[in-house]
Amino acid sequence: MAQHNESAFEDHICQALQASGWLYSPNDHEYDRERALFPADVLGWLEDTQPDQLAKVVKPADSPAEQRAAELLLLARVCKVLDKPATREAGMLSVLRTGFKDVSAKFEMCQFKPAMGLNPVTLERYGKVRLRVMRQVHYSTSNQNSIDLVLFVNGLPVATIELKTDFTQNIRDAVEQYKHNRLPKDAKTNKEEPLLAFGRRALVHFAVSNDEIQMTTHLKGKDTFFLPFNLGKNGHKGNPDNPNGSSTSYLWEQVLQRDTWLGILGKFLHLQVSDSTNPVTGERDLRKSLLFPRYHQLDVVTKLVDTARVEGPGHKYLVQHSAGSGKTNSIAWTAHQLSTLHNDHDAKVFDSVIVVTDRTVLDTQLQDAIYQIEHKSGVVVPIRGTGGSKSAELTAALVARTPIIIVTIQTFPFALKAIAESKALVGRNFAIIADEAHSSQTGSTANKLKQVLSAEELADVNDGGEIDVEAFLAAEMAERADAKNISYFAFTATPKAKTLELFGRKGADGLPEPFHIYSMQQAIEERFILDVLQNYTSYKVAYKLAHEGREYDSEDSKVEKSEALKTLMKWVKLHEHNIAQKVALIVEHFLDNVAWRLDGKAKAMVVTGSRKEAVRYKLAIDKYISDAGYTGLGAMVAFSGQVVDTDSGPEPFTEHNMNDGLKGRTLPEAFSSTDYRIMLVANKFQTGFDQPLLVAMYVDKKLSGVSAVQTLSRLNRTAVGKDQTFVLDFVNDPAEIQASFEPYFRQATIESISDANVVHDLQAKLDAAQIYTDSEIEGLVKAYVTESGNNALSGWVAPAKSRFNTQYNTAVAQEDKVAQDALELFRKDMGSFVRAYDFLSQLYDYAETDLEKRSIYYRHLLPVLRVNDSRVELDLSEVVLAKYALKDKGTSNMALTGDGEPLKPLTDPGTGVPKDPVLVTWADIIHQANLPFEGEQLDAVAHFVDGVKRELVKNTTLQTQARNNSRQHFRSSPDLAHAVTSAVSDALDSHTSLSLQALGSKVKMKALLEMLSSLVYEELQS
Repeated sequence: MAQHNESAFEDHICQALQASGWLYSPNDHEYDRERALFPADVLGWLEDTQPDQLAKVVKPADSPAEQRAAELLLLARVCKVLDKPATREAGMLSVLRTGFKDVSAKFEMCQFKPAMGLNPVTLERYGKVRLRVMRQVHYSTSNQNSIDLVLFVNGLPVATIELKTDFTQNIRDAVEQYKHNRLPKDAKTNKEEPLLAFGRRALVHFAVSNDEIQMTTHLKGKDTFFLPFNLGKNGHKGNPDNPNGSSTSYLWEQVLQRDTWLGILGKFLHLQVSDSTNPVTGERDLRKSLLFPRYHQLDVVTKLVDTARVEGPGHKYLVQHSAGSGKTNSIAWTAHQLSTLHNDHDAKVFDSVIVVTDRTVLDTQLQDAIYQIEHKSGVVVPIRGTGGSKSAELTAALVARTPIIIVTIQTFPFALKAIAESKALVGRNFAIIADEAHSSQTGSTANKLKQVLSAEELADVNDGGEIDVEAFLAAEMAERADAKNISYFAFTATPKAKTLELFGRKGADGLPEPFHIYSMQQAIEERFILDVLQNYTSYKVAYKLAHEGREYDSEDSKVEKSEALKTLMKWVKLHEHNIAQKVALIVEHFLDNVAWRLDGKAKAMVVTGSRKEAVRYKLAIDKYISDAGYTGLGAMVAFSGQVVDTDSGPEPFTEHNMNDGLKGRTLPEAFSSTDYRIMLVANKFQTGFDQPLLVAMYVDKKLSGVSAVQTLSRLNRTAVGKDQTFVLDFVNDPAEIQASFEPYFRQATIESISDANVVHDLQAKLDAAQIYTDSEIEGLVKAYVTESGNNALSGWVAPAKSRFNTQYNTAVAQEDKVAQDALELFRKDMGSFVRAYDFLSQLYDYAETDLEKRSIYYRHLLPVLRVNDSRVELDLSEVVLAKYALKDKGTSNMALTGDGEPLKPLTDPGTGVPKDPVLVTWADIIHQANLPFEGEQLDAVAHFVDGVKRELVKNTTLQTQARNNSRQHFRSSPDLAHAVTSAVSDALDSHTSLSLQALGSKVKMKALLEMLSSLVYEELQS
């Protein structure tokens, strides 16, 4: 037999398994292909472990013939339970975990490893479990097909393996063999093959070569979907080279080792039943799927649990797993196994596991999975406040030692408070699992949390935005960072620098790094997510502003430059023409490139810069769709609270009154239906929103860093037929977007650790301002610690508040902008101190009370130091948008390398200094705003459009149609389209470049037609 043949590969695997304790059958002579069992092991297991129960069925006093008949009836009973459709009470997984009954006898078909070693009988039974590997199993009663290897547990077949050696074939051949030759029903007789029936016998099917492994839990012929089961290779797909043999040897050397393999069958495999409406067909979709862990899921859960068993409570673990990694399942498996974890002394490591998440699916999924494993209820308790106070409900669950408690990010502080203050919880240990992906909070929140936000984050929150869970956890953990009875397990795809320092573990270079990684690169290469940067088109908005009816001279009133420019740019973004032109481009691009995909069900998201922009976008897109006569393009808008925009309507705008087709559904539910194709968002649904039918994103908001990655990653979910995505960006530089993705493509790293002395520098700067005194700090801290009440606290911050207000009012009266800025900077520096100290005190032991006292004092002083924004509102009533163009800057296919800049630690907060205001005239501001667009040849574009319009206005057919038809019907006239094409062709001599661009681009011609239809219609009507 040649060494490179498949048979030699089989030999090696079987010998390795036999050496590790597996029973080995070199052929299938004792296999019962009709029952799909190995009867000798079924009966042998029952005789070894449950002789009393077996004697109730196979009576010792009976004759051999009677005993054999009884054994056949017993095997028939096993098959009857196995052959029922897979549910929590039937099928292979149920029989393995809960056994079966036969008249008066109750049989267990497997013993999984107990969490404790206190019961020698259980341990002995675990040691008697029969693991068997059988070669060349002829499984069918209809044909002579054989499967290379079948794996049994106590005579029950739980897995099949098709092998291909890479010397002669490869992994694709094994996959194709399963799809076309290992059918769950025989192709000729249509008779079901018991071994291959979903959930009834073999639970997983492995396609294995020397280099790769793929697996599936459901054979469906050519529609079978295989998942990679590989280690990963330096952040890529595949497996690392193995100098000692096949790269896939981890399957038989690790995964199929007794403890690991039985652990997978006992604690990981889960039958998931989903009942939903299919977003593509609109039909009810009842699905059953067996969840078998992908390798990185098995690896991370196993390593977290094993490490926590050794280390005990009081440690932190950071898991950087990409979108598409299956974090929901990884979290569920981790939570369950931590809840039953015992150390080597058989003591429970954690009294309760608290999962911080907004994934409501996790509640039911965990409850159902644990019921399947342990067959008991009450293990998982979600805190939802349905029975009254959430805090009371939470405390009761903690006191009762509920194994797994699920809380939202809003309820999490109550958990920490109860752990720290409840006498009933003294001496107990807890595991806290933080789920980043779905755990952001909208709306108002505690002052404590607002103090840890940056100015940019706070601006987003004030516009109805979401608060990052990492900031929230940092704020809440600050007071209890050294709690030795709490372990934190943080799951995130995009760890920030602070997250790395808080939860990371020191690597070989002394810098913090994740405990476990499943990279974005590997997820993309394994096709679990799509690369959203492969079809990225950027647009540049070019415009010129003018001020009508005024002359500027040196005596003209002046305004502060930076504020005026910000105000002017905001005015341009909200301008009706700006939004209308972008809407036209978005809708036409969607129709031409996106709408027809996924059987006509593809969807898009428009990311706007503010809630007011979202409102105006919604009004504009509804108008454009209506005017154009398009159907089936429902658009919804998502934002928090209400928006007052008197320029757009007299009443406040809300999600409810702007989305009239919700019909009682939530926005995600309605968007999943065929009623809506486009979602406009403002600081909402940019993170933690899974909609696989999203194919395109139109970005009109500045994005950078983590927010860029999280926002654009809404597109990366896979769906059948979804092979590419589209991003059209009106704001961001592609190079900056690529730089934002680079840190998370492989492994997030940090440049250095934060400087512990920045809080000392901030303290000195704040003390020097002489706004407060040491005695006031001491007084407030004493009142705070002794819980003297609101009045006492207010009294101790009143002197500093008075000094600050007096100085600020004097500066305003004297028009001293430098002094005003210095006092505003004092407030910002105080916030910087609170953020820095909250974070750094978790990393360093400052061994002094001055910093802690100031932290407490600043938290109470900061909210009462309010300033009135005395800036005069700028008058923009005379500013006009004179010229405007959207310029396509081209499509980029950005190749990520993972070699970008490392994340930056906390450095030099509070080093800002007051600056003299720069006062300029409106003429200067208008010039400054127009400056970036010099050289864009807007005059040539305007002249070209005006020339084409003049030719159209002369057209007598169009004159008649404009007088006798609505705007919409005029826009749809084929005569108009023909006239535009003719007029553009006639302009070739005078505007060669622009004419050729229009004639050569369907999108540009559509945009030109849309613009001209309105201009011509209005002129002819007048």
